[in-house]
Amino acid sequence: MPGTQAKALARLGIMTVRDLLYYFPSRYGDTAEIRFIENIQKGEEVVLYGTLSHLKTKKAFRTKTPLAEATLADDTGTIKIIWFHQAYLAKMFQEGALVKAQGKVSERNGSFSLLNPKIESVPKMPIGVGNSLFSKDANLGTLYPVYPETKGITSNWIYHTIQKIFSSGTLTLFPDPIPEEILRKYNLPTLSTALVWIHAPQKEKDAQAARKRFAFEEIFFIQLQRQKEKLEWKSHEAYTVVVNTDSIRPFIDKFPFPLTNAQEKSIDALFSDFQRGHPMSRLLEGDVGSGKTAVAAAGAYAIVTTRPKGQDFGNLQVAYMAPTEILATQHFESFIEYFHGSSISIGLITGSGCRKFPSKVNPGGWTDISRKQLLTWVANGEIPILIGTHALIQKTVRFKHLAYIVIDEQHRFGTAQRQKLREKEGILPHLLSMTATPIPRTLALTLYGDLDLSLLDEMPPGRKPIVTEIVPPDKRIDVYARVREELLKGRQAYVICTRIDEPDPDKEKAILAKSVKEEAKRLKKDIFPEYVIDILHSKMSPKQKQETMLRFKEDRIDILVATSVVEVGVNVPNATVIIIEGGERFGLAQLHQLRGRVMRSSYQPYCFVFAETKSQTSVQRLQALKKAKSGFDLAEYDLLQRGAGDLFGRKQWGITDLGMEAIKNLKMVEAAREEATIIITRDATLNSYPLIQAKIQETKKVIHFE
Repeated sequence: MPGTQAKALARLGIMTVRDLLYYFPSRYGDTAEIRFIENIQKGEEVVLYGTLSHLKTKKAFRTKTPLAEATLADDTGTIKIIWFHQAYLAKMFQEGALVKAQGKVSERNGSFSLLNPKIESVPKMPIGVGNSLFSKDANLGTLYPVYPETKGITSNWIYHTIQKIFSSGTLTLFPDPIPEEILRKYNLPTLSTALVWIHAPQKEKDAQAARKRFAFEEIFFIQLQRQKEKLEWKSHEAYTVVVNTDSIRPFIDKFPFPLTNAQEKSIDALFSDFQRGHPMSRLLEGDVGSGKTAVAAAGAYAIVTTRPKGQDFGNLQVAYMAPTEILATQHFESFIEYFHGSSISIGLITGSGCRKFPSKVNPGGWTDISRKQLLTWVANGEIPILIGTHALIQKTVRFKHLAYIVIDEQHRFGTAQRQKLREKEGILPHLLSMTATPIPRTLALTLYGDLDLSLLDEMPPGRKPIVTEIVPPDKRIDVYARVREELLKGRQAYVICTRIDEPDPDKEKAILAKSVKEEAKRLKKDIFPEYVIDILHSKMSPKQKQETMLRFKEDRIDILVATSVVEVGVNVPNATVIIIEGGERFGLAQLHQLRGRVMRSSYQPYCFVFAETKSQTSVQRLQALKKAKSGFDLAEYDLLQRGAGDLFGRKQWGITDLGMEAIKNLKMVEAAREEATIIITRDATLNSYPLIQAKIQETKKVIHFE
């Protein structure tokens, strides 16, 4: 194979024959309606049947590009065929071969031609009917596969190469990893049949059956991996914590707000998990502002008021990991509020330094301490709660009795990072993962199948529903007037832009979106000259970001112009209005999280999404943001509307388009989960399922679960 082709295949992720067989068509063209050559028009996409003649290879006169030429003839006329960069095609067919050709009609010097058409041999010509050709012959088929292409590899090349693999008998070398009884139970085709049906379907029903099988296969093997991990965790010992709900009630009653029913249920689930003797693995999913931190704190209180086994002194310990210094500091301050007066020490460790609460000098506040001192107190158990960023997983951080780990916005940490933190002790700690990213139920069941799921689907009492408006360009001035009304009340505002700097206008395909730096200057000069405006973006140092957020939180900044760096978790109750520039450039889940920045108080919040798009689809998608009552509603809408698109970072997770289509189907996900659980319960080692073992190892390399 030429080096350029090998490189092109590598770009598509195709390194082996198996990779090529699993490179599925993105769609199918239908050749049911077929044309005569005499009736074709310039620019039309046509399907023609005829005989090939005058096959030859040559090089283009000026560019020296290798090409193949042929003439296609039917009863009504002839047309020239030219294949650029595919000279091999002239050697694949004999003079007089019967073929089906599909492509776009070009015209040059008054003559029609087909450039780079898809072509394949057929056993016989279709029957002529009136002015079109139509065949009901099952051997001809009416569907042809269309594959995603890249420079140097055409859909046509992929089709012909796969046909060669089929005719070589190679399919017999690929045993089916799905047990036969499961295939029968769900009426799924075998692997070899499904491969033929997906690449060369005779009818649409065949293609659908094949796609269903491969969708099931992908979800099934993810579920097997997750159920295997779940069973392995359950085999480990964990700290058993028997919670006295009467003793914990006074702690919960001190919260500055009454708990919702969803919070109460989630806390009960935690306490139940703590008593089982094996490590808890729970995902707490809730909208921005739904009170996840309070649930985590209740669990932390139950842990740190429990003595280590066999001791009448000391405390079990808690590690709380957040993705950014801003968030870690915010959680540290929240825990100080929750634990004030309880005599429980709390530490904070980030790249910028370390803190401890309470301070000897100021029992109601915290003090800066050295890293060495903090690590000593954590190692000997004197600090029961340690909050931090990824600094928590460094080798120098050692706990004495780590019993409970909380990971906030867990999808922001890699699997290896989470594993590192969890394996710091011999006895495995309980794990609570939290996320404000709205995830459809089917996606959560698949990606986080090893975690039990708790949902916070209620907002704390007193919170007003946000007023969301999708704003066309001609209504900007009206929105600025409404923002000024909020600023006059003493409130604050966010303005979110997609870029940090202005794009180079001379650069081809530059995205002409508003930038943080220029928008801040424009707002100060032309719109809000009397107010303090500052910026926040990802290129600033952690210290700069921390200082800016602190000034915003302390009401020393009126308008903060930022990128989506403010997306997760930051709590500024006085900010009641957010403008999002270029709303069509964000996913619905991200837009929902962004507007959550101003849903942190009992004040009326407002979200204004500026949209430049004229696309009806984009406008409808943004309107869904306006109508949805919760992030869960939006997640389901986004899944159905965007389908196999880059939903919730699909590319990052490594799930294929087919897998994402399967995730729309709750019954399929539940069936795959059930069958995976049965197999793992029957044989946790999978030694009696060698094909499944091998496939899981392969799946692990592809699915990242980030």
